[in-house]
This record gives sequence, structure tokens and C-alpha cells, in this order.
Amino acid sequence: MVTASSAGTDIRQYLRGLPVFAGELPTFDPAEAPDRPEALFAGWLTAAVGAGVPEPHAMTLSTIGADGAPSARVLILKNVDDRGWQFAVHAASPKGRDLSRHPAAALTFHWPEQGRQIRVRGPVSPAPADLSAADFLARPAGSRAEASLGRQSRPLANREILDLAVERARARIAEDPGFVDPEWTVQTVTATEVEFWQGDRERKHTRLLYTRTGSGWTRVMLWP
Repeated sequence: MVTASSAGTDIRQYLRGLPVFAGELPTFDPAEAPDRPEALFAGWLTAAVGAGVPEPHAMTLSTIGADGAPSARVLILKNVDDRGWQFAVHAASPKGRDLSRHPAAALTFHWPEQGRQIRVRGPVSPAPADLSAADFLARPAGSRAEASLGRQSRPLANREILDLAVERARARIAEDPGFVDPEWTVQTVTATEVEFWQGDRERKHTRLLYTRTGSGWTRVMLWP
């Protein structure tokens, strides 16, 4: 088996040899797409779950950093409805600070088993405090403990410091199960554009772009 390490410095050739669109690709007819992108997303998500796509609710969140450069990371979609696309962040985290400075984001879903991508972009706004609190309390105790540390992305001297901090946070939550970190924030992307991308082995990819117009949406196909 040829691996990246055994390929030496010729990573370009190694990458060219990796398979693309190896699975069975579903069909997508834009003419049959619903009027709203949320409805099409729900259909694609259900199909992805049925096809065994792992963690189809995981997405890449892209924000604008303090230096004006983009920053991206993967997290979980919390909800999507006619109000927008929701995820949660700690306000003190880098992504939380990014959104405070520049309240706009892009979301990218990638389901390689089906050759599908979904791209969402638009302004971001924090949800009411009670919704954020409910989301925090719905997390497992360990997740609440880690989130309540509020030290994401800061330098860590060693693993023992992390373990001790989490242990203390778990003890606090055990003593007060109703504890809510006030900086835990559900954010909503009010999408201005949503693109659905269906891959094709002959590279004749199908792309359908929804663009918000007031309270409705327009749809247009794009060249691959």
C-alpha cells in the first residue's frame, strides 16, 4: 500500500491517486426542489442519515478574525427553520469573539459519500438568553463542564491542568445541576444565500443557489 510517507515528497502525485466520488451518487433535479432551502436541506439531511453518512449534522463554521482573515472549524448544527441556521458557541472563544466583532458567517456541509455539499452564508445574531440556557442544559454533564471552563484555544501547559479543571467543573455541576454558563450563546445565521451542490463523476456538477428576496427566495442553477 502506498502511503503519504512512502510517497516521499511527491505528495502531488499521491493526492492525484486518491479516489473521488467512489460511492453511489444520488440524483438531484433542481426543477423538483422546494421553494425554501430549509425544506431541501431537511430532505438531503434525512437522505444522508439513511445512507449512513457519519455525523451529517457536522459543519464547517467560517468566521472573520480580528486580523480580517478567515478562520474555520467544525461544529454541530443545532437547528434549522424559517428563522435561520443555529449553532452554539462560548462568547469568550475565538469564534465567539469573531462573531461579536463581525456578526456574519458561512456554514459548509460536506457529505463525500453522496458527493454533496451545502453552503450557507449570512448575518449572525445571538438567540435570547433562555434559548441559550436551554441548549446548555441539554448538553451532557461532561460537555457542560468543559464548556464552562471558558478557556478555549488558550495555551495549556500540560494535560494534568486540564484534567483537574474539568474535574472541578464536573463537581460544581453535580452540586448545581441547573448551573448555566451565561456566556454560552446560541447563534442564528439568517441566510442570504444557500447553495446545494451535487457532484457528478464527469464533473458536470449540479448547483442550485437560493437567494433571499425579502420574505421569499429566488432559485437559479449555476455552472459547475
